[in-house]
Amino acid sequence: MNKAMLTVLAALTMIMPAMANDTSAVLEAGGLVYTRQDSVDMLSEDLFISQEEIRVDYVFKNQANTDLETLVAFPMPAIGGFLDFNAALNDYEHDNFMGFTVKQDGEEIKPELQQRATVNSIDMTEEILARGVSLLPFSEATRAAIAKLPENVQKDWEVRGLILNTAYDPEQQTAPDYYPLWKLETVYWWRTTFPAGREVNVHHSYKPSVGGTVAMTFVRDGAPTPELDEYRERYCIDDAFLKTAIKLEKQQNYDAGIYFYEKWMSYILTTGANWGGPIGKFKLTVDKGDTKNFVSFCGENVRKVGPTTFEMTAPDFYPEKDLHILLVVPSQ
Repeated sequence: MNKAMLTVLAALTMIMPAMANDTSAVLEAGGLVYTRQDSVDMLSEDLFISQEEIRVDYVFKNQANTDLETLVAFPMPAIGGFLDFNAALNDYEHDNFMGFTVKQDGEEIKPELQQRATVNSIDMTEEILARGVSLLPFSEATRAAIAKLPENVQKDWEVRGLILNTAYDPEQQTAPDYYPLWKLETVYWWRTTFPAGREVNVHHSYKPSVGGTVAMTFVRDGAPTPELDEYRERYCIDDAFLKTAIKLEKQQNYDAGIYFYEKWMSYILTTGANWGGPIGKFKLTVDKGDTKNFVSFCGENVRKVGPTTFEMTAPDFYPEKDLHILLVVPSQ
C-alpha cells in the first residue's frame, strides 16, 4: 500500500541546534499481539494518539463454527541496557511504567506479568531477584538495593556486566556508585476466547513515551540539514513544511526565549496484520495538543476534524508501516 504524505502546520518561530544529551528517544509500543488466528477477523480498529494517552478500540469476529482460545500479549518497550540510555519514560519506579490497561466486552482484564533481565543476551533475571533487587533498571529503589549488596557480590556483578561503578575522583578514593546495566523486557499477557460467530470488543490504553530534542534538527542556518531525508521518510515532511520551518528559524529570538523544539511519538501498527485478512475499518485520530503546535505524519486521506485533531479512515486496511509522529512545539 502506498502512503501519501500528510503534513499539518500551525504556529510560529524556531530553535537552536540540538546536542546529543538534550535528546530523549521514543520508546516504541503498539497494539495487542495475538497468536495468529486466521479464522478471526478484525472488523475495526479505532486508534487515538496524543501526548497524554494512546487508546485503541477493536472489534473482532470469530468466523469459525467453534470457539477459539488464544494468547494475547502487550509487549512493553525494552528499557535499559547501557549507561546512556535516554528514552523518555513516564514512570521509573513501577513495573507498569506505561500505565497499561485492557478490557474485553467492558470487563477489565488483569494480565499476567513476565519480565526478563539480560546482559549481552544472557538471562540474569533469577540472579537479580535472588539478591532482593528490583528488575527495574532506573528505579531509585534498585540502585539503593545494589548499594547494600555485599562487596564481593558488587564486584562479581561488575565483572559480569550487570552494574558499572560510575564514581570517579582522580584526587582521592571515593565510595562506589553503581549503575544497573541490564536490559529489561516486560510483557503483559493473558488468555482469551473468541466465541463462534460473535463480535468481541477489546479496549486498551497506555501513556505513550514522548521523546524529543531541544531543537528542530532538520533545518539550520536557513537550510535543510542532512537529517532531512530521514525526516521525510519517517514523518512525511513535505516542501511546504520545510519552507515554513526555514522561515520560522529566521524569526527566532533566543534572548526572548522564543524558539521551537521537537517531540516524537511512535506506534507499532504492523501487529495489526496478524489476522486472516485486512482490518475491515481503520480509523486513526491524532491530537497535536495545542493549536500552536506543528504536526507531521504519514497517512492517506487525512482531514482536520477539530482545532487540534486530525483523522484518517481507511477500509480494508493492511498496515505495512509503523506510525511515527513529529510535533514541533513552541517554547512559550
